[in-house]
Amino acid sequence: MSSTTSPRMSLVALACALFNPTALAAPAPASNGHAFQRRAVVDPFAILDEQKWVNPDNMTWDDFVAPPGTTWGDTSKPGRERNFNIAMVTVDYPDSPFAVTLEANSDIFNNPLPSAAGLKREDVPKFYLDLLNTPNELNEGHTLHEYWMGDSFGKYGVNLTVFGPYRMPSLSYQYGIDDEQGGFNEGACPEGPPCSVDLRTDALGAWRRDVGDEVADAFELAFILSAGQDESSTWQEFGEMKFASPADVPDEFGPPGNSSLPNSAKTRYVSWTSWAAASTIWPNAGGGSSTQGESSGMATFAHELSHLLGIGDNYNNPYSNPARRAYTGPFSMLDRGSFNGPGGPHTRYQIPPVQGASMGSLHTMRDKHQIKLIDSTPILQVSRTALSSSGPVVAKLFARAVDPASTESGIMGFNITLDSGGDKSPACNTSQDPLCDGGAYDNYNVEVIDRMGADSFTPDSGVMISKTRNSDRRQPFQWVIDANPEDAHVVDFYYPNGTARYWSIGDYRQLVDALFHAGTRSGSQFEHIDTANDVHIYILDTLRDETGVLSYTVGISSASSSNSTSKVASPYGLTLSKGTSAPLTTASSSKYSQISACTFTLSNTGSPSNATSSASHPQDLTKYLGQDIYKLSASVATEGWEVVLPNALAHAPFGGQTEVVVGVGRIGQGGAAAEGVKVVLEGVSVGGGVRASAACVVG
Repeated sequence: MSSTTSPRMSLVALACALFNPTALAAPAPASNGHAFQRRAVVDPFAILDEQKWVNPDNMTWDDFVAPPGTTWGDTSKPGRERNFNIAMVTVDYPDSPFAVTLEANSDIFNNPLPSAAGLKREDVPKFYLDLLNTPNELNEGHTLHEYWMGDSFGKYGVNLTVFGPYRMPSLSYQYGIDDEQGGFNEGACPEGPPCSVDLRTDALGAWRRDVGDEVADAFELAFILSAGQDESSTWQEFGEMKFASPADVPDEFGPPGNSSLPNSAKTRYVSWTSWAAASTIWPNAGGGSSTQGESSGMATFAHELSHLLGIGDNYNNPYSNPARRAYTGPFSMLDRGSFNGPGGPHTRYQIPPVQGASMGSLHTMRDKHQIKLIDSTPILQVSRTALSSSGPVVAKLFARAVDPASTESGIMGFNITLDSGGDKSPACNTSQDPLCDGGAYDNYNVEVIDRMGADSFTPDSGVMISKTRNSDRRQPFQWVIDANPEDAHVVDFYYPNGTARYWSIGDYRQLVDALFHAGTRSGSQFEHIDTANDVHIYILDTLRDETGVLSYTVGISSASSSNSTSKVASPYGLTLSKGTSAPLTTASSSKYSQISACTFTLSNTGSPSNATSSASHPQDLTKYLGQDIYKLSASVATEGWEVVLPNALAHAPFGGQTEVVVGVGRIGQGGAAAEGVKVVLEGVSVGGGVRASAACVVG
């Protein structure tokens, strides 16, 4: 028996990159509900919350930002409840040694990398133990323990004990080729011994014979680490990306020499890949164990462990016909968030795996709750039906990478139940519309994603709005609302003949710009209106505090009340003061020869006792009610001048006030000088449709 357990080492948390936000939008009310905070005018022409998504291909380890004040990677600190006790069983084959025992770049997949080559076979188990769960230079200090501690806010860690190596009795392709009817590689098994051999039976059997049932039974889960590639990370790079057609695959990538099979084979998502790629295992989980290859990054292990905790996959076939959009893409560990890491998805074939798939995204709020990483405490439960009587619900939500218990509000997100009739979205056909969500959802979820912690390699920071199902038995059980549903039209790779291949409609990277952002001109959207389900979601404001923690103030209202234009008596009220102007000397845009800022005071003159009631919501939301949301617009009639409204939304408590700042600029030398230029601000109450307007004279 050989066994090694990871030593206890500390991971030094990386410094946070601080961000100085442009503070122009309405402030959150003070606890008494009537305080007024005045914000200094900085630059009303600046974009409040610009969307700056990053292509995963261009990410590096420098993108990692640790959540402030955390040391999740310190393996001397176990999970608050417990550590998962996991055995890792390492296996190789008569025809396939561990790639890291070979000379650098010597196999047909150009592996192993020089950073891990020429190891002795007996040293391989310890090498992969350290790669996965011991902070070191090769893994940049990131481990499975760190991932699960961060994902659960210290509730669960990982103890990993490694065993082996064990030599399997069958050839590697006999385990890798799935040639059963309907299998991934049907018809690809060479003449001779059978394929679709069960790796679990042989690997776990060898382990139990070595250590005995008593030792084996002490572990709650088992990872099987198989020598060589895994097909998930290899089929495309050593299929259509490398070879022009099935007929162009050379013998080097074909089956054994005594076989009459072609050098190509069927694979999971498209019609062909090289036989060599198809002959490797596809990672999977079930029955208390999971299988991975040497090319499977830490995120692959985290993804498969998620299954072992009782949750299914939530991903599409990116190349299906008819096409279907990704479900939650790079923002979910159960979707292609398991591909995240520096260098993008096309580096996932590399051994050792320290780029793509080396640091997967955190679980979504929905999935965290299902697998009991969190309870319901940080999730505000809102009833769709109750919104029409309670009025808007407003809360500050903090990034899901940050422990909600450490934040000002303690709130991670909203769960808006689509009660009284369920999902009322118009029917759509997934066979005809790739953007069709399939319907029959139970809730809306709203949560904040920041490129921090294990979310450092998601493509954007912002607000994720999604529709969710209560059960994961039907896919998709979570569907991200895409703020920019148009085709991103980004080159994925170039075929061998030089033709560009763009991201498919089903590619998970089509969701790189899906998050919602606060303010105008962000490149994204600041609201989501679902008229059929009577839900209106507003991104009211954003703030990154001095420690680097990102939060958004988000409002939820009935879509029917937010579209109201009623002028009858209402408990809601709104007044706008006459604006005051101040000249500015600099702006973020050079298009203006003269610039000024107009500042207005917006007052909520409504009566809260008549407007809000928390009684019909699933939980007491009293502290999140008592506010109104206002939609704003601004105009200037003077020729040659234009206005810029940094935020088209504001919010204020009943009896409270907030400021609205409007920029006004003279375009070049056109139009009149500033004297007498009139700016008009208009506002309408979301809660009751009450309207008001006010003017500001510049000069």
